[in-house]
Amino acid sequence: MAKRPTISDLAEASGVSVATVDRVLNRRLPVREQTARRVYEAAKVIGYHGTGLHKQRMGQDIPEYRLGFLLQKPELRFYQEFARGLEDAAAQALRFRGVPIVDSWAGPSPEDIVGQLNRLAGKTHAVALVSPDHPKVTAAVEALKVRGIPVFSLLSDFATGVREGYVGLNNRKAGRTAAWMIAKCARRPGKVAVFVGSHRFHGEELREIGLRSYFRERAPSFTVLETLVNLETREVTYQAMTDLLNTSPDLVGCYIAGDGMEGAIAAVTANKPVDPPIVVCNQITPESRIALVDNIATMVIATPMERLCRELIDLMAHAIEEGPANAPGQTFLPFDIYLPENI
Repeated sequence: MAKRPTISDLAEASGVSVATVDRVLNRRLPVREQTARRVYEAAKVIGYHGTGLHKQRMGQDIPEYRLGFLLQKPELRFYQEFARGLEDAAAQALRFRGVPIVDSWAGPSPEDIVGQLNRLAGKTHAVALVSPDHPKVTAAVEALKVRGIPVFSLLSDFATGVREGYVGLNNRKAGRTAAWMIAKCARRPGKVAVFVGSHRFHGEELREIGLRSYFRERAPSFTVLETLVNLETREVTYQAMTDLLNTSPDLVGCYIAGDGMEGAIAAVTANKPVDPPIVVCNQITPESRIALVDNIATMVIATPMERLCRELIDLMAHAIEEGPANAPGQTFLPFDIYLPENI
């Protein structure tokens, strides 16, 4: 007869101490959500006895947290998958019942965002959102903090020093990585274009700064053009990219730091330049994946969505339970890199 797994076996399988496993299974002390999930999943894998009982026990007398998420552009596949990822991560919580409430901007103005943020905060314990960095948004976040409602910034930081925390990529490193790829893959030095959706998005501004700093320090023979604002739309990006291809034969690289990459991809496809620029996009989507397959795009820098959602849910629950942090921090996730040869 096979030996029945012990708590020591479970500790080894889950990569934590026996004491931590005991705390998870018997709920003796608070344990990070990510740790509790890892222990429970390991218990299922090795067939640890009483897994069903422990799951049932973990579902008893646990708090319910209503978690609000305010995204943008619900018509885009990226944000649709983001919403599903947040809902899945909240549903998988073990030490609390997560009730996700996902909404999207009605309009891009600061007043619209603040109005929706306040409405969402009125029915949740904590909120996380994608937003430009604007004084009106900062004031709203500060008012919510006074009320004891923690607010997290997603993908692009805002209200620094006021919001509870930022969860996303190190955007300056993302920009430098885009520049490195363009400099290494371009056949010769030339002009490089960079698109941002708005100068108010802190993350896109940092990506632009990162790209410019790399070329200034490491590849000064390249010329970075004046930044183009595409309002994160396909149409504006398509027209601007078409103009660049027609007027700048020495264009060797293009970095779309935010949304709107579909327009740049379509412009390169339609114009068929003899020596096409190295195109680096933001986020992996069906469109950017096809662009990689067709060698229109050279690299896509993407957010590890599943990990971001798990980390965010854990941080929000911790803020609800422990109160505001003394020093609001940043959670940088390692970005995924997609190339034509690894998709």
